[in-house]
Amino acid sequence: MEYVILGIVGFLLGGGLVWAAVRLQASSALSQAKREAAQELSNAEREAASIMKDAKTSAKELEINLREKVEKEGRELRKEINALEKRILAKEEALDKRAESLDKTAAEHTAAEREMVKREKSLDRDRDRLTALINEQTEKLEVIAGLTADQARKDLFAQLENEVKRDCALQLKRIEDELKEDADRKAQWIIGEAIQRCASDHVAETTVSVVALPNDEMKGRIIGREGRNIRALENATGINVIIDDTPEAVILSGFDPIRRQVARITLERLIQDGRIHPARIEEMVEKVSEEMAKTIKERGEQACLEADVHGLHPEIVRLLGRLSFRTSYGQNVLRHSLEVCYLAGIMAAELGLNVQVARRAGLIHDMGKALTHEIEGSHAILGHDIAKRHGESDEVANAIGAHHNEMPFESVISVIVQAADALSAARPGARSETMQNYIKRLEQLEEIATGFDGVESAFAIQAGREVRLVVEPNKVNDAQAAMMARDVAKKIESEMTYPGQIRVTVVRETRAVELAK
Repeated sequence: MEYVILGIVGFLLGGGLVWAAVRLQASSALSQAKREAAQELSNAEREAASIMKDAKTSAKELEINLREKVEKEGRELRKEINALEKRILAKEEALDKRAESLDKTAAEHTAAEREMVKREKSLDRDRDRLTALINEQTEKLEVIAGLTADQARKDLFAQLENEVKRDCALQLKRIEDELKEDADRKAQWIIGEAIQRCASDHVAETTVSVVALPNDEMKGRIIGREGRNIRALENATGINVIIDDTPEAVILSGFDPIRRQVARITLERLIQDGRIHPARIEEMVEKVSEEMAKTIKERGEQACLEADVHGLHPEIVRLLGRLSFRTSYGQNVLRHSLEVCYLAGIMAAELGLNVQVARRAGLIHDMGKALTHEIEGSHAILGHDIAKRHGESDEVANAIGAHHNEMPFESVISVIVQAADALSAARPGARSETMQNYIKRLEQLEEIATGFDGVESAFAIQAGREVRLVVEPNKVNDAQAAMMARDVAKKIESEMTYPGQIRVTVVRETRAVELAK
C-alpha cells in the first residue's frame, strides 16, 4: 500500500515537474516569438518609412516634371497665340485697306454713273433733235422724189438684191464651169486609162443549146418507145427537148442555163454511149449534175484567182461559178464581172482609194443574177442582201446594191463600180443587139424627149443609156427643168421597154452679154 502511495506521489511529482518544464519551455518560446515579432514589426516600420520617403520623393519629382511640361506647353501656346494675333491684325489691316479701296471705287462708280446719266440725257436730247431733223429732211425728200421712205427703201433693197444675185450667179457660173472642166478632164483621163489598161475580150458570146446528132436515126432512139426516153430526160433535167425537122440536131429549151447545160452534156454522153433508156438517163443526169456542181465551184475559184480576190464565202464563190453559164444580151456575166473588177480596181488606184475593196465589189456586183427566178427582187438588192448575210463589209454591200441606183451611194467605191459596170456593158460588141432595135430605141427616146414644150433639141447617147434635152431658157426656168427631167423619165418608163436604166439630163443654157464702154 505504501508503495502504491509512493508510486502515486512519485507520479504526481514527475507529472508536475514535466508540466512545469513544458510551461517554462512554452514561456521561453513565447518570449522568443514576441521578440522576433517585435523585430519584424520594427523592420517593417523601417521599410515602410523608407518606401514612404521614396514615394514622396518620386511624387515630388513627378510634380516638378509635370509643372515644367505644363509651363513649356504654356509658353509654346502663348507663342502660337501671339503669332495668330499678329496674322489676324495683318489681315484686319489688309481688309481695312481693301474696304477703303472699295469705298473709293464705289464713289468713283457713283460719280461715273451720275456722269453717264447726264450724258444719256444729253444724248436723248440730241437724238430727239436728230430724229426731228431726219423726219423733216425725209418729208422734204419724199416731196421732192415723190416716193415714201418705205418705197425708196424697198426699191434700194431690190436694186441691191438684183446686183448681188447677178454677181453671185456670174461667180457661181465661173466656178461651176471651172469645176466641170476639171472634173470632166480628170474623169475622161481616168476612164481612158482604165480602158487602155484593161485588155478583156469583149466579143459577144452566145450560149447555144443545140446538140448535134450523128444521124437523123438517133432522134428516134432519143424519143424512145412511146416517148418514154424523152419524157425521162425532160423530167430529170427540167428542160424541154425539141425534136423537129432540123437535120441532125436536137434543140434544148429551158429558162435555167445550168439545167440546160446538164441536159446538153447528158444527151451528148448518152449519144456517145449508145445506151438510151430511162434508167440510164436518170443515172447519167445525176452523174452530170454532180460534175456540174464541181465545175461551178472550180470556175468560181478560178475567177477569184484571176481577180486576185480572196476570202469570199463559199456560197458567194458558188454563185460566181453559176454566173459563167449565164449571159446578159449575149455577154457572159462572169466575164463581165471580171472586167468590171479590173476597171474598178484601175479607177480606184488612180483616185487613191482602196483597190482591193473596189476589185472585190466589182467582182461580185452581179452575183444576184445567179439566183433563180423564184426569188423576188432585183439582182442588185439580192446581191446586197447576200453580201451582208455572208460577212462582206458595208462598203462592198452598198456598191453592189447601188450600181443600178436602187440604193443611195454611201462611198466613192459605189460610184466607181457603177461606172465600171456601164463601161463594160456599153462598149461596142460587148452586148449583142440587132441594129434595127438599137436605132428604133434611140429614135423613140428622142421622140419622147422632143414632145415636151420648150425642148429645143434632144440627143440619145451612150448606146441609148442617156438622153440629153436642150431647152429654151426663156421658156423653161431652173425649177421647170428639174420637173421636166422627172416627167421625161416617167414617160420613158411607161412607154418603152429597155434593159438597165436610162439617164435623163436637161441642159438649160443662159447667155448674158454686156458691153463695157
